[in-house]
Amino acid sequence: MEIGIDSFASAMYGSRSLSNVDAMEQLLDRISIADEAGLDVFGIGEHHKKEFLDSAPEVILAAAAARTKRIILGSAVKVLSTDDPVRVYQSFATLDLISKGRAELVVGRGSAIEAYPLFGYNLKDYDALFKEKLELLLEIRDKEFITWKGKFRPALENQPVYPRAMQKKFPVWLGVGGTPESFVRAGTLGLPLMVAVIGGETERFRPLVDLYREAGRKAGYSPEQLKVGLHSPGYVSETSEQAIADYYPGYAELWTRLGRERGWPAVTRSQFNSLVAPKGVLVVGGPEEVAEKLLRHSKALGGIDRFTFQMDNAGLSHLQLLQAIKLIGAKVIPLIRQSV
Repeated sequence: MEIGIDSFASAMYGSRSLSNVDAMEQLLDRISIADEAGLDVFGIGEHHKKEFLDSAPEVILAAAAARTKRIILGSAVKVLSTDDPVRVYQSFATLDLISKGRAELVVGRGSAIEAYPLFGYNLKDYDALFKEKLELLLEIRDKEFITWKGKFRPALENQPVYPRAMQKKFPVWLGVGGTPESFVRAGTLGLPLMVAVIGGETERFRPLVDLYREAGRKAGYSPEQLKVGLHSPGYVSETSEQAIADYYPGYAELWTRLGRERGWPAVTRSQFNSLVAPKGVLVVGGPEEVAEKLLRHSKALGGIDRFTFQMDNAGLSHLQLLQAIKLIGAKVIPLIRQSV
């Protein structure tokens, strides 16, 4: 199981007086430390909001590529529906060259919708946009010269797309939430699957993961080609008690604020306790408890190939995040590898 971090480049963690310049510098420091600590992957999301600095994830990843040696650098996720697949491929192919073959793409429709009005797209076309642009992206990935025609973009007539990625089969994962059609789409296309689980119990996604694997099998893909990744909020400290004490205040503040915006009730401690329980989605605890939970989640989903922590959304300081990354590398990853 590969282990990594996903970040939304939050400028709101720790001290509220932190400048955007300092927040970006600290993010790049964390990616460098993750590389040194032996983590497998670091992903940057895409948002277009004041509190996040990840509107251009490929730029952040390129800066990180110059500071790192071995860690995979990817999107988490790239909102393909509101972007141009030609430009997306070119940007990440360039990142692949800078990083010497360490770039990946996780693409999705986007659970946050601010990119749609910003770039002039209609939310009524939410699924149609993604379906068409994913088709074009995969064609560009696999062919140098493209002849293509669609609804949302000017046609291409034997047009070459450069530069080409260093990796011959550039990795494109499909990021999904809870829509069965998305799981089936990933399986039918033989794309690795990244499942974002942010609430409830992780095992409830097993029927959807089974749908993915069955669709992939019917399409002729081997089990080895049908990778499953899991993205969830989490945090590691020396002990579970310390991890919960660090994590809960910021988590409760964030989700209560989001709840006011979206009509959800305020977070309660009993709800939080259920989420950090053995089957709950929050991977928060000491190294031993976190490793056990990841192995439990993997078994519940029929085996997972990658897990990524989303940590910079609970008011944690840069130093707390750095310590968590070091603990993941020094203790969590060895515990998981010993158990597999």
